[in-house]
Amino acid sequence: MPIRSLPSSRSAILRLPDWLLTPICAFIATLAATAMVWLVARLKGSAPELLVLAGIAVLFFFQSLQSLAQFWPRPKCCNRSSSGSLARFSRPTGRRSCEKPYPDRHGKRRWRYRVKGFSAELGTVFGSDEFYSRYDEAENRSKTKGTIGAARTIAGSIDDLVAHFYKLHFPTIQQNTRADYRSVIEPLRLKHGKKRVAQLKVPHVMALKAEMSETPVQANKMLKRLSQMMDLAVQMEWATANPVKGVKKYRVTTEGFHTWDEGEIARFYEVHPIGTPAHMCMTLMLYTGAAKVDAVKMGPANVKIGRIEYRRQKTKKNPSGVIVDIPMHPVLIKAINAQCVTFTYLETGQGKARSRKGLGTSMRKWCDKAGLPLCSSHGLRKAICRRIAEAKGTPFEIMSVSGQVILAMAQKYCETFGRRDLADSAFERFDGTKPEQNLTNLPARFVKK
Repeated sequence: MPIRSLPSSRSAILRLPDWLLTPICAFIATLAATAMVWLVARLKGSAPELLVLAGIAVLFFFQSLQSLAQFWPRPKCCNRSSSGSLARFSRPTGRRSCEKPYPDRHGKRRWRYRVKGFSAELGTVFGSDEFYSRYDEAENRSKTKGTIGAARTIAGSIDDLVAHFYKLHFPTIQQNTRADYRSVIEPLRLKHGKKRVAQLKVPHVMALKAEMSETPVQANKMLKRLSQMMDLAVQMEWATANPVKGVKKYRVTTEGFHTWDEGEIARFYEVHPIGTPAHMCMTLMLYTGAAKVDAVKMGPANVKIGRIEYRRQKTKKNPSGVIVDIPMHPVLIKAINAQCVTFTYLETGQGKARSRKGLGTSMRKWCDKAGLPLCSSHGLRKAICRRIAEAKGTPFEIMSVSGQVILAMAQKYCETFGRRDLADSAFERFDGTKPEQNLTNLPARFVKK
């Protein structure tokens, strides 16, 4: 493996390029070795045994110089294997320095290989064996995955459990769900990663819950993820039982994301007229019930004979997941015809598809401009479920439009937004009736004599 030098190499001192300096140095070193053998033969004679011993001595002399040259600039590299000559000391011909230092979030200096849009981590110690191993992999456009910090991970610790959980569970979930998992697990790992899994008991879990008492929703998420990891620990025989199952979650009364009402929908349309990206986004999500991750992918390819058909990303790996197939509302057709579409309905001004996070950021700005701080893109999905429930729709009709697979979720919309119509229907039963005819077993004081 070639041993590389710092950017300030000997070529800068001699004012010669690397491609010319390397053969010159090799030629000079060869002349010096030949001259030393010739000098010994001139002074002591030219016997074969003497010349062989002189050559061996010169060989060891130059090997010592090579070891000294390696040790002098970087002591950590003195133990690296070096089977080449002094000519290999410089960087290969025609290459430039691609390693760049940067401080991480803890202020520690790290090195990164970066060239033409490709980057790879090189570690924290410049010139180490790991540094050059990763450098050579980066030059071949390959990255070292799963090895950063592996040597410092304690077997049977929370760090080790998190690594196993990511490796075994993450292939079964979507990318956006992985980000949600990490947002809950990583703070726990950073604070308690070195502790042993086997020593985690119910009092410890209760203490973790108490630390997050001001954010009960997040605390419940932490308990759920920790319970999943401890179930894995029990399966791997790192622990005898799951202590999280003995801790109750906080009782949360929040209803989640705010559901848009008709006044807020009208206000948004008033500020963002037809033909604007905001109007298109609002109409598409309101009349399809699609989530952000699905809405950004919708385009003319999803339209079939006046209907929109797509499979929800959240449930596409679920065996019970269904393909959403709904008719196109006239309002949605009018909004689509009012703009030029290339591939997707929510593409940017440059004709590129929006990302899920990008759409959420844009929707936040559009709602703030309309003076709707409580509204969000997810609230539009709840708005179409509200409209179906208020129109006396059934839970199964809500599930067919929204793509939900849990009946209890659809029933919740009917119970929440259908109460008013049910109350009206109940009172309509009293009209035109004689209450006294419907009463039986009257008390004695009300009986006519």
